[in-house]
Amino acid sequence: MTLQIGIIGTGWFSKVHADILARMEGVRVAAVCGTTLEKAEAMASVYDAVGYGELEHMLDGEKLDAVYICVPPMSHGSIEAELIRRGIPFLVEKPLSTGMDIPRQVLDQVQKSGLLTSVGYHFRYQEAAQVLQQAMQEQTVGMALGRWMGGMPGVAWWRRQDGSGGQFVEQTTHIVDLLRYCAGEVTEVYAVAAQRSMHEKHEHVTVADVANVTLKLESGAIASIANTCLLPDGEGGAGLQFYTDAGVWDWTPERLLLPSAAPHAMAGLEIPAGHNPYERENEAFIHALRTGDRSRILSDYADACRTQEITTAALVSADSGLPVQLQRSKHLSH
Repeated sequence: MTLQIGIIGTGWFSKVHADILARMEGVRVAAVCGTTLEKAEAMASVYDAVGYGELEHMLDGEKLDAVYICVPPMSHGSIEAELIRRGIPFLVEKPLSTGMDIPRQVLDQVQKSGLLTSVGYHFRYQEAAQVLQQAMQEQTVGMALGRWMGGMPGVAWWRRQDGSGGQFVEQTTHIVDLLRYCAGEVTEVYAVAAQRSMHEKHEHVTVADVANVTLKLESGAIASIANTCLLPDGEGGAGLQFYTDAGVWDWTPERLLLPSAAPHAMAGLEIPAGHNPYERENEAFIHALRTGDRSRILSDYADACRTQEITTAALVSADSGLPVQLQRSKHLSH
């Protein structure tokens, strides 16, 4: 049976997923929903799909096995609610929203329905990240240092706090999530943030352009994650380093460097990122749709809410000047 997939959104990530799905056997991109019918039909024509300008029209007009949600952070909530109401599984791109209110509401509905979900934390699916995650289970992590450094995206919604949630929520969430995946849960967050220059160079900028966040982990380890979006295009980079008594485990999106004293067959070597993680992410979701086996999905909605809770806590801390304690509630536990 060919799985019929709908896609909400016509931006870059929508096309990344659609291209992968179009190459998969027994999978068809059947429909695309955009903010305008024209945008939807333009993208849909590439995949011999049908374009829609309204979500309800797409869901009424097509019998879809799953939907991919690839929309800006401020656009979440009603989309997920409608898919849950109709019992349609979904894969949603990060972040889940600009804050925590909508993810809590959606999670409650997802857990009551038992609906299949996946969230786009694609770094988890890297071969290098898998090596790192396994290694950290066997190490005593003392501390971690993370970074997401770059320029400010040109889209208007990203530059508004109520549109993107800011850089820590919209971009650096990937580093927060990989920290959780490799080193466990976070119990306390303290953040400082500032506007230094981008609000003077561009109109309508309300997000901070520099921030540093300190995190305490359940294990007793500590972490510091910094980000900035004031650099010239092409400068900066992202990464996460773990400091252990075996040395420094140094991850970037391109590779993992193992310390020379690591208890690992490839100690001292460089491990490339490996197979396209977006493909593995899609394969895991499609496999779950076909078989009901969710074990290959590395981040479902409940898990992603834990990451969202941390990034949202950083916003609260930066505003208040106080640390924020995180409690494991029934809504945010597996």
